Amino acid sequence: MKLALALRELHRSERNLAVCLLHVAQRHRADAGVSHLAGDLARWSRQHVAELATVGGRYGLRMRAEPTYGSQQVARFWRATGDRFGNRPEMGLLLLADLRKVHRKAAGVSVDWELLAQGAQAAEDGELLDLARRCHPQSLRQMRWANARLKELSPQILVS
Repeated sequence: MKLALALRELHRSERNLAVCLLHVAQRHRADAGVSHLAGDLARWSRQHVAELATVGGRYGLRMRAEPTYGSQQVARFWRATGDRFGNRPEMGLLLLADLRKVHRKAAGVSVDWELLAQGAQAAEDGELLDLARRCHPQSLRQMRWANARLKELSPQILVS
């Protein structure tokens, strides 16, 4: 069934979004508003990954219940980047780039949730449809958060 392919792709997309949000949280620790909220939003994606892994078993898929965050060396690099540059002007441009990346990934996840919901409805899989109805609004909020932060921060960062 092709629904398994949609499940696998959504699982991959959610894992990537969780990792991206955690990197943003680590790199921009000097901006508490960005750091804390990015970490909170990453928890949503981590929860989605776990739930998708559970449901995937019904479709013969074996998927990780936790995202893979890369090596400790990569995590140290992200923290060091944020610590080294702190509130320097270059960090503003880096933040805009990171928020653009989050927005793009969250938009992709949102589309994947929509596709999965449509497939679940056609397959009459109520459990999968309920999962999509619960999780999709959170991915929309992740995307709206990144978009709102871009709108809020870009004038000051780009003109200064």
